[in-house]
Amino acid sequence: MRKVRDYDAELKALEDKARALKARRVEQLGQLVTATGADALDMETLAGALLDAVASKDAEAKEAWRAKGSAFFQRRGRKGSRTAGGNSDGGNAQPGADPASGSGAAS
Repeated sequence: MRKVRDYDAELKALEDKARALKARRVEQLGQLVTATGADALDMETLAGALLDAVASKDAEAKEAWRAKGSAFFQRRGRKGSRTAGGNSDGGNAQPGADPASGSGAAS
C-alpha cells in the first residue's frame, strides 16, 4: 500500500524554507551596505545609486563595478583569515569592517 503524503506539511515546510532564505538574503544585503560604508549615505542617495546601476546599459561600467566588488571581497577574505582563525568566507561580510573608498560609480 502507498504511503499517504501530507501535501500541506510539505508546502508549509517549503514556505518556511523560502521565508528563511529571504530573511538571510535581506540580512546579507544589509551587512554588505554596512561593510562598504554605504550606510553613511542617506536612503534616497543610496536608492538612486542602486537604481542607476540596475538601469545602466553600459557593459564596461558594469564590468568595472563587478571587478571592484570582486577585489573588495578578496581583500576581506584575506583580512578575515588573519583575524577569524582561518575563516576566509568572503561572501559573509561583517558589518563595519574595511569600508570601500569612494562610490565606485562610473558614468
